[in-house]
Amino acid sequence: MTKEAKIQLLIQNALAEDIGDGDHSTLSTIDKGAQGKAVLKVKQEGILAGVEVAELIFRFMQPDISFSQMKHDGDIMKPGEDAFEVQAMVHTILQCERLVLNCMQRMSGIATLTHKYVQKLKPYKTRLLDTRKTTPNFRVLEKEAVRIGGAVNHRFGLYDMIMLKDNHIDYSGGIARAIENAYAYTQRNNPALKIEVETRNLDDVAIVMQTGKVQRIMLDNFSPAKIEEALKMIGGRFETEASGGINYNNLEQYAATGVDFISSGAIIHQAVSLDLSLKAVIEKS
Repeated sequence: MTKEAKIQLLIQNALAEDIGDGDHSTLSTIDKGAQGKAVLKVKQEGILAGVEVAELIFRFMQPDISFSQMKHDGDIMKPGEDAFEVQAMVHTILQCERLVLNCMQRMSGIATLTHKYVQKLKPYKTRLLDTRKTTPNFRVLEKEAVRIGGAVNHRFGLYDMIMLKDNHIDYSGGIARAIENAYAYTQRNNPALKIEVETRNLDDVAIVMQTGKVQRIMLDNFSPAKIEEALKMIGGRFETEASGGINYNNLEQYAATGVDFISSGAIIHQAVSLDLSLKAVIEKS
């Protein structure tokens, strides 16, 4: 399923969840044919994300809306600014309002925190990755927010890459056997599937170096000093990723080792939603 199709499905399910058998507040107070206008108001500084998603939400409900962007995804936003204006049936605006705000506030919080991390990594070659530590059924938008914030999306799910983590290795009977099994699987089923393997110590790294057949080595819960030792052993033969125990405060220590990637679940699960509001515009007669 494409990213666009996933977003459309998310919108469909979210609106169904919210509206149920009818938006009775709106049905009871607003004429069905009434037309209206609303503006997205910024109330907190950060990186804006979700404007394009907001338009998709409104158009899902009413394809012929008028949607004008004053700001775009990835822009710096400040309190008092307007991000977009939508003209549509009032029923459309009111039924979509909460979903638009929920998505944009969450996405803007993630994009803002991601941008903060990315800015700190600018002096280094290391790139920031997200993880699968996401909200169920909301992953596609959380990862889109990470991309808007300037980081790189790691795998989207279990289907687009092989990642051999500690439990795969332990259940397989060891790191070499896990790699051999995974490599044989890719040759039978999909040679394009990349293999990444998690290592827990330098002995694991040595085994991976002997075994080969992977594209990336994850150095999990290694100290910066241990990562430097591991990178000398690896010698550029494989991509490298540092993970575990890495936060904003120690980010530069890990990047200074020269590791290719740092993965962080924190940029999603520790992000705080930003304050936005959708306000009706009432034309004076």
